[in-house]
Amino acid sequence: MTAGQLRVGIAGAGHFGRYHALKVASAERAVLTGIYDPDEERAKTIGWEAGAPAVSLETLLAECDALIIAAPADSHFELAMQALDAGKHVLVEKPIAATLPQADALARRAAERRLVLQVGHLERFSAAFGAVAARIERPLYIEATRIAPFKPRGTDVSVILDLMIHDLDLILLLVDSPLESVDAVGAAVVSPHEDIANARVRFENGSVATITASRISFRTERRMRVFAQDGYLAVDFANRRLSSIARGTGRAIPQVPEFGLEDGAWEDHDSLAAEHEAFYASVLDGAPVVVDAAAGRRALAAALAVMDAMAAARDRARGSGLIR
Repeated sequence: MTAGQLRVGIAGAGHFGRYHALKVASAERAVLTGIYDPDEERAKTIGWEAGAPAVSLETLLAECDALIIAAPADSHFELAMQALDAGKHVLVEKPIAATLPQADALARRAAERRLVLQVGHLERFSAAFGAVAARIERPLYIEATRIAPFKPRGTDVSVILDLMIHDLDLILLLVDSPLESVDAVGAAVVSPHEDIANARVRFENGSVATITASRISFRTERRMRVFAQDGYLAVDFANRRLSSIARGTGRAIPQVPEFGLEDGAWEDHDSLAAEHEAFYASVLDGAPVVVDAAAGRRALAAALAVMDAMAAARDRARGSGLIR
């Protein structure tokens, strides 16, 4: 370890914990001190690959400056609170916690201890979102689709907390207005929690968003369409392509005076590395936290509102005999 490096531990040796561990191990501003997981053999396997020991949580907290939490969602609050109580900075995967009171408690503890608490909304650091945010302002309507074939990973929570929360977070950032109402429908098809869901969200400023998420589809698809008073944007995230119609830019459209058509693309970068670098900068340099506890709470609140609306729709469907 050299001066200016952050000692980082990993809590959670699952699929994403492995990526976090390998990313920390290759970082210039961090050194990986250890990996904790209740499955010690799994922790040892990831530790061998990343070059760090498998240790107990107590040992890990004693030997690190910061903890990255990549454990199942229902353990985020307990692990994050233990780390903050031990005086450690925290990067916790989304969702920040299971409930809003838990999210509030984590935010208070981090503020009291003057510790960095960053939430792992990875899409904030993607080149794709940067391309979208640079081309649209004051959206009136957003349509987002995020579907994928089934994988057992992530089924400890509903598809809302697994996948839809990514788009909810991005839409909240683009719209920048409180929620007014939510209608939603979904179903648990192959797991104990909802695997497919559709939500229609209205915001206080008049904007509307329709969001579809599925983890039981035949193909992977990630698309977004954004309508605004001065233009339209269609984004294909999977193929890194976008098309926009906007006033005074791009190729002229004879049928639409003053508007032009523009096709674009973006070069992918390592979003996880960018997320880590932002975390290190906040801890080591005092830089603002890009995705702070307040942002994590907003995304969680929106996701829980979708889940509540979905539960209400399910009750109505049962009452009418539509579902059992």
